[in-house]
Amino acid sequence: MNFGTLITNLLNDTVAVSLPLFRPELALAATIVLLLLCRILPVLRHLDSALVALGGVGFALWYAWCDLRGLPVGDLAAGRQELFTGLIVFDSLTAYVRLLLMGFLVLYILFTRVSGIPDREDGADFYSLVLGSTLGMCLMASANHLLMLFMAVEMASVPSYALAGLLKGRRASSEAAIKYAVYGAGAAGIMLYGLSLLAGVLGTCHLPSMAVELSKVAGVGAASGTVMVLSLGGLMLAVGLAFKLSAVPFHFWCPDVFEGAAAEVGAFLSVASKAAAVALLLRVAFGLGVDESRQFIVYAIGLMAAVTCTLGNLAAYGQTNMKRLLAYSTIAHAGYLMMGVAAAVAMAGVFPAGSRAAVTAVAFYLGTYVFMNLGAFAIVALLRNTLRSEEISAYAGLVRTSPGIVVATAVVLVSLIGLPPLAGFISKFLIFASLVEAITSGAERPLMLLLLVIGGINTVISLFYYLRVLKVMTFDPPPAERAHEAFPLVSLPGALVTALVVPVVAFGIFWSGLYACAQLAGAFAS
Repeated sequence: MNFGTLITNLLNDTVAVSLPLFRPELALAATIVLLLLCRILPVLRHLDSALVALGGVGFALWYAWCDLRGLPVGDLAAGRQELFTGLIVFDSLTAYVRLLLMGFLVLYILFTRVSGIPDREDGADFYSLVLGSTLGMCLMASANHLLMLFMAVEMASVPSYALAGLLKGRRASSEAAIKYAVYGAGAAGIMLYGLSLLAGVLGTCHLPSMAVELSKVAGVGAASGTVMVLSLGGLMLAVGLAFKLSAVPFHFWCPDVFEGAAAEVGAFLSVASKAAAVALLLRVAFGLGVDESRQFIVYAIGLMAAVTCTLGNLAAYGQTNMKRLLAYSTIAHAGYLMMGVAAAVAMAGVFPAGSRAAVTAVAFYLGTYVFMNLGAFAIVALLRNTLRSEEISAYAGLVRTSPGIVVATAVVLVSLIGLPPLAGFISKFLIFASLVEAITSGAERPLMLLLLVIGGINTVISLFYYLRVLKVMTFDPPPAERAHEAFPLVSLPGALVTALVVPVVAFGIFWSGLYACAQLAGAFAS
């Protein structure tokens, strides 16, 4: 094949195959360009950057929905399509996560518009960073090549460092940004070295090809040195993924960054970043989890999930700042999600239907987590505007002046615990059910049983620190120095809180629709 033919085939593949399935990312990129033009061109400075961002995200959401609906109904695995010469892949998991991220962005932009951060001057910069980071997260969910994996993680991370320092002039915000950037740079360096080890030993960066080479290495009985290098490379890759998931022991940045950054930024990091990181973890675990390496991957993810869940819940108990408490809550929920991933990978070679159900459980959990955690951070941000504080003690006696916001907080926190009849209960039930299926199928039974017990115990532990917040709101007397300002639900901020809380209740009762959508993502494990 001559050079001209190669270029022609490449252009045809790009225009006819890749770009039509890349429309949501293209819409985000075009919106970022328009936002930057709004920043530098005097003629466009009068445009509201939030509305510009919302319009662009609306197009991306429509394209993501069309792509999800366009998947073949009978055999979703047949809808898998490699794009841009195999750098990324479009399949049911990509389509679901993109739709989830775009839907979250619509709610998030409305939330920031109501909360007042960012202001009009910084709006274009803020939304450019948010959309740029989300573009990287979309690529994380669809990465099919080690180079794209690294680039996607960095595209998602670097704008987040700037977002953490959004509150200019505040020492805590600047400190949060510096800590986040330092930890992120360290994790990126370790991950990049691990990727180089894997690519060097296996001779390819393409994930499906790497799986084939791993099978060959195991089939010929590789030397112990080769196995050691592959194991070390896999662990180094896990460092980068664990950093994005805020999983123990790479969670140290999370509480400090969440406390120092604005609550609006914490909401973005806790929801969008989590969804993309879990999708990438699924992509890597299934891509490299051939028979010979599956046990290693399952135990690495499972043990990290157990420690992450336990430390997150125990550390959250003694927190006095609401954002810091939610940061540890985010760490704990990362542990629950990783339990589902471990179960899915464990059953991949033993019980394929159970593996698909486990991926479905993880996808459903992410769908409900959008409303639960975004609702929690929205309440923190809006109460900050009213009370001028984010300390839990400042919420004392709120039930006397603002009973509506207390009820909304109770719904969100009880759902995060995982109690019926709310969405969080269904999410945790599905995760635990996948662990039970792994136990009954005999897939890594001791580990799955351990995860099930640890998950149940941690759910009980989480009762104490979530309900402590509600106890302060309802039983503690209000501080004498606080002005008796009410937070009415019949207002624009109240309408936003209601719009986020109602789905938490609805998906706990009428959850079949979201579950059916999550099953599309579950077909990724076929």
